[in-house]
Amino acid sequence: MEVQNKTAHLVFVVDDDKSMRHSLKTLLEKSGWQVEIFTKGEDVLTRLKDICPDVILSDVRMPSMSGLELLENLKNDLSPPIVLISAHGDIPIAVKAMQEGAYSCIEKPFDPHRLLAALRNGARGYRQALKTARLRARLSSLSGLDRILLGETSVIKSLREEIIDLSATDNQVLLLGETGTGKSLVARAIHDLGPRAGEPFIVINCANISLENFEPYMFGVKGKSKGAFLNADGGTVFLDELGTMPLQIQAKFLRVIESQEFFMLNDDEPTRVNVRIISASNEDLEEAIIKGSFRKDLLYRLNNMVLNLPPLIERKSDILLLFEYFLNQQAQLYEIKIPTISAEDIAALLAHDWAGNVRELRHVAERRVLAARRGGGSAAKAIARNGEPDDVPETLRGAVAAFEKQLIGQAIKNHQGRMDAVAEALGIGRRTLNEKIVKLGLNKDELL
Repeated sequence: MEVQNKTAHLVFVVDDDKSMRHSLKTLLEKSGWQVEIFTKGEDVLTRLKDICPDVILSDVRMPSMSGLELLENLKNDLSPPIVLISAHGDIPIAVKAMQEGAYSCIEKPFDPHRLLAALRNGARGYRQALKTARLRARLSSLSGLDRILLGETSVIKSLREEIIDLSATDNQVLLLGETGTGKSLVARAIHDLGPRAGEPFIVINCANISLENFEPYMFGVKGKSKGAFLNADGGTVFLDELGTMPLQIQAKFLRVIESQEFFMLNDDEPTRVNVRIISASNEDLEEAIIKGSFRKDLLYRLNNMVLNLPPLIERKSDILLLFEYFLNQQAQLYEIKIPTISAEDIAALLAHDWAGNVRELRHVAERRVLAARRGGGSAAKAIARNGEPDDVPETLRGAVAAFEKQLIGQAIKNHQGRMDAVAEALGIGRRTLNEKIVKLGLNKDELL
């Protein structure tokens, strides 16, 4: 179906009264509209397969398909709005039409100015809705959100929409969710979709911050090192495991967030930065405030916008989809045929509580593939071995792949995702590193 894109709005007029059709056509064309006229609703539905107008104007009472029946056939998110014309005094029909989703209902004899205003507002709103839908689809495709947050449940679809919305703002964002729900991936997606995408994304694990090293690490030393905040200038600072930040450090952080400036060691002049803060926690920070281990004022500075990431157990219908996706990933890595998912596998997967969430499911899929290399295994056995060391691949190729994956993954963590430094530390070229990352199925965002 072609969508009308010209400056002039296109309206479909449907009415079984010939004189009314032509009267409306004349009025609308004189007002700058493109007009197509129809005698019955069935013809409108047929024409919609070829081109979509900005708005539809229809009489309510018609001999074959009524205006309300036409409205019923247009009930989907991207259908054009419909303005209905009802007979004088036909209030029940007008009320029903509005309840059923009509954009407006105009009573005969109608005021031409009121009719034109209703059509114009409906058409403008529809064009904006189409523009937003196209933008969101393009952004989702560009960011890979459908792969990062794989799933078809309503909560995941809603979360993807919220990420796109938040990426367009510069608000501080707090991500809440259990371990393994993908908070670091969401933080990176918000950064990558926003206007700061080309700027640095600096990850700070609050659990690793010590009081004695806080200032040189965060603020730097004049003439020696820049520090995390200056390295992130113009970009985003991601505070992971926020609830583990020591109280003394929380006070120092609060000042930086409030003023966007700090003092480097050995410097008497303040340094100003422009950074966006995204933070994440798997702890109940309100409870931490009550216990006295977290500052209320810091939380209120960081939770301008809050996203709650659901545990896997709350999106059970996504488990099989995710498991199949991870099986495919790992089968490609170990160069074997994708194991078949049996009825017993499905039962085991759906019965498990998934305390480790999506991360745990990915590990189970990897163990299932490793077992399949030897011609056996099941999802139930892979789940039962959860927490135990993974089996060593039996072939040299598999062992080398597993070792390379572990080594490169650790190097990415050690150098905080700076790929030039990773390549140098491993003694390989940047191009070779990129090829291995793709072949091994490594996801840098998941490692940071």
